Amino acid sequence: LRGVDLSVSPGELVTVQGPSGCGKSTLLLVCGGLLCPDSGSVTVQDTDLYALSPEERSRLRARQIGFVFQQFHLIPYLGLRDNILAADLGVQSRDAETRTDELIRRFGLTERTGHRPATLSTGERQRVGLARALLNCPRLILADEPTGNLDEENGKTVLKALLEFAETGGAVVVVTHDQQVSACASRALRFGDLTRA
Repeated sequence: LRGVDLSVSPGELVTVQGPSGCGKSTLLLVCGGLLCPDSGSVTVQDTDLYALSPEERSRLRARQIGFVFQQFHLIPYLGLRDNILAADLGVQSRDAETRTDELIRRFGLTERTGHRPATLSTGERQRVGLARALLNCPRLILADEPTGNLDEENGKTVLKALLEFAETGGAVVVVTHDQQVSACASRALRFGDLTRA
């Protein structure tokens, strides 16, 4: 990531494309406070993530950053609803259960509420992952190939939700190879575009 410079404003959905292995997923991990860079800084709402203690960074991440992973990273022994609610463990907001139920309805998952990840389709698992990312009303969503494993219909559902999040003032960074996602973005960047000359 040497020389990478990226700024994303509220209301923007920015896509980043590039060949496999160029550092796109690493960029998301660094931006999300999960992988400390050797140098440079990462700020969210004027807070330098890596100037915080690990505990403070975890709290900020839980409240302000949502992740959508290509491989979902759902907890295999929890049901669908509890997988979404797991995002609230570091926040413990009073209305988390109500918001969880609203997200389950929004993404058409009501009939699958008690099902564990292994019994869900790929599209259902990605919608659960998206609901989990949205649960705490974050300021930033980082999404790694969110439509990469999905059929066209489920891909449109995920893209629509990300666009709506940006339209309501959230910031979104999407690593993708999906040209349809990039076509809808505020800015579509190639990985090389992020490097200062």
